[in-house]
Amino acid sequence: MNKQKAKNLKAAARASKNKRLAENRLARHQYEILETLETGIELLGTEVKSIRAGKANLKDGFCLIRKGEMRLHNVHISPHSFASGYFNHDPLRVRKLLAHRREIEKFKNQLDKKGLTLIPLSLHLKGSWIKLTIGLSKGRKLHDKRQEEKKKQAEREVKSALKRY
Repeated sequence: MNKQKAKNLKAAARASKNKRLAENRLARHQYEILETLETGIELLGTEVKSIRAGKANLKDGFCLIRKGEMRLHNVHISPHSFASGYFNHDPLRVRKLLAHRREIEKFKNQLDKKGLTLIPLSLHLKGSWIKLTIGLSKGRKLHDKRQEEKKKQAEREVKSALKRY
């Protein structure tokens, strides 16, 4: 019995270490994700506290590569409620993403193709570090979105039919 409790505690500890803090669910609907990359993100102390409290919004965010650096634009991280105005951060400031030079060059070469963009998909904890998953993506047209929705609906119907039998 004690072994079972120890296993449950370890599983709970692992789950809390790899917790999803914010997700851009609309991105998977509006874009076709071709490739993903997990990057670090350069944050201030009050930004870390706000993200851990769940006060981040990735909805309108995008990434640009300039001068060999990957930067995150238009991601809103609310000011920390318990910090004074002087010590707080600007909610929409441009943040530097931390990735290897080869990965940045690879994405830059792919971004030069027409119609591709880098968008943030999720913010999550990996141990004590906050990581950002970005996706190389291509925008979907309206008919592509409808087609994708039909595929998902058909898969749901097949799954439910298999459960019944």
